[in-house]
Amino acid sequence: MLNQQSLYALLLSLGAGLATLLGMLIVFIVKGKSEKIITLALAFAAGVMISISFTDLWPEAQKHLALGLGEKWGILASVFSMALGILVAAALDHFVPHGEFDPQNETRPHQNLFRVGFVSTLAMALHNFPEGIATFMAGYNDLSLGISIALAIALHNIPEGISVAMPIFYATGSKKQAFIYTFWSGITEPIGALLAFLALRAYINDIVLGASFALVAGIMLYISLEELLPSSRQYGHQRLALSATFLGICIMPLSYLF
Repeated sequence: MLNQQSLYALLLSLGAGLATLLGMLIVFIVKGKSEKIITLALAFAAGVMISISFTDLWPEAQKHLALGLGEKWGILASVFSMALGILVAAALDHFVPHGEFDPQNETRPHQNLFRVGFVSTLAMALHNFPEGIATFMAGYNDLSLGISIALAIALHNIPEGISVAMPIFYATGSKKQAFIYTFWSGITEPIGALLAFLALRAYINDIVLGASFALVAGIMLYISLEELLPSSRQYGHQRLALSATFLGICIMPLSYLF
């Protein structure tokens, strides 16, 4: 039954998820196409995902699993779940064909950017889904806590939006496509909250949440190291790629200042 408490919790998750669209606005600022900009965007996206994995998802996974299983088994379960996420991402990568950089002909597969943008969308969507569940449960039980969590998530969803929008925009040249993919990466947050409201409230526990966070961390790490970082360096601007990666890593923890 939808009461005021549930409605507020759902609205918090919706607002946090749609904050991803604020990051998409960068495509309206960028004029033309530049290999330096796409290098920066891809490397920044990798840094964002690496940072989310180790400063957000991993600690949350360990905390929830330790509560559900105890400290020792919680650590083992989080490592196992993260490894499973890496294997899942590797399996998906194996079945999705993509062109490789040809150093002899200096072929730079711009068409690969759409694939990179697509897997970034998938990773962010998977990341936002359990976050939506967590935001709903927090807001449902304690509105002030839910507001704090939703604000923090909204702030770090902005660079996530950049991570999705830029590769899609450069691959397609379409701001509409960039908007659509960024929207879908963010809307999974309120979808997760809605699912929690409709069906999962009785089944969500620390073990389920912890395993989900660790699984998504593994998927994000694989995408960052296998897809985003190599793609960012294929244009020859290695120093820029390195700097942008560190920028993405450093900027995400700052969202928790507010």
